[in-house]
Amino acid sequence: MSKIIPLADVDPVLVEDLLDQAFEPERHQRTAYKVREGMETLGNLSFAALDDKDMLAGTIQSWPVALTDPQGRAHPMIMVGPVAVLPHLQGLGFGKALVTAVLTAIDPRAPLPQVLIGDPEYYGDLFGFSSAHTGGWELPGPVERHRLLCRTANPAILPQQGTLGPWLR
Repeated sequence: MSKIIPLADVDPVLVEDLLDQAFEPERHQRTAYKVREGMETLGNLSFAALDDKDMLAGTIQSWPVALTDPQGRAHPMIMVGPVAVLPHLQGLGFGKALVTAVLTAIDPRAPLPQVLIGDPEYYGDLFGFSSAHTGGWELPGPVERHRLLCRTANPAILPQQGTLGPWLR
């Protein structure tokens, strides 16, 4: 159905146009953009989906972020998203293929927790994301608490409180 390729192989202008169509040009005001502000995407965890005519159908980006606990320690994470699919192609499996590509590409020897802001039914049921451990986390903007989701093999490593933001190593 689709071909998944590195996002770096796609013209950035086409990516921005797709993001505008999937969301809206005002998307830069969203909290998720503030969380990853100033960071470069993780190239090995950012992909594009092409349709059966090799046209751009969707994209996914991943970002280095960290949850800074009350003692000032940064706990690195991977922020997944945005997951964007052209409106007329939504519901055809492109988003699922893109998220699967990211989660498959994460190094299983040292997997960082993954975080995203999204639909808990979709990301929870299909991919194991949950808001169970994010209730005490702060963000640099408004968020519906049930949409702040995390996925990790070891929830015990997650601080109960902290502020999510760019990972400034």
